[in-house]
Amino acid sequence: MSNVSDNAAAANRFRDELKAMCGDISQIDKKVLTAAVNQGLTDVKKNTPIGHYSNVVDFDTYEGKHVHFETGFKQQGGTMRKGWHSPLAQKTAGGVEKTIENPVEYASYVNDGHRTVTRDGVTLGFVEGKHMLEKAVHVVDAALSREFEAEVRRVQQRHDS
Repeated sequence: MSNVSDNAAAANRFRDELKAMCGDISQIDKKVLTAAVNQGLTDVKKNTPIGHYSNVVDFDTYEGKHVHFETGFKQQGGTMRKGWHSPLAQKTAGGVEKTIENPVEYASYVNDGHRTVTRDGVTLGFVEGKHMLEKAVHVVDAALSREFEAEVRRVQQRHDS
């Protein structure tokens, strides 16, 4: 990914300019990173599919009797979409770190894809992943450059006055 090295070089250049103007920039790093990751969080939530469920129950029993009825409760999905969150930015030895996480147990299967199998373990096929998280990382990469440039302009304006 050349984008990562380009972004790192641009970020280091901006950080050097900011250090020259303001000294300690860890708060600026946190501010910029938080703004960029929040844009990625918005994107990953937007791209996460929501299941739609019917309130119709229709099945055959072991005895061969057909059962059909409608429940009064219509279930709506959205658990995985609601699960996305981003803890506070943390200062690390290498700088500042902020993550996007989802504790829902099947989130990785929806994001990365998964195989479908029978009860006997025979593979029937593969369900392609939605790759919501990877798309969000691209949004964060683009936002980091914009946010750093905007912060440099704000600091320059403050120090030029």
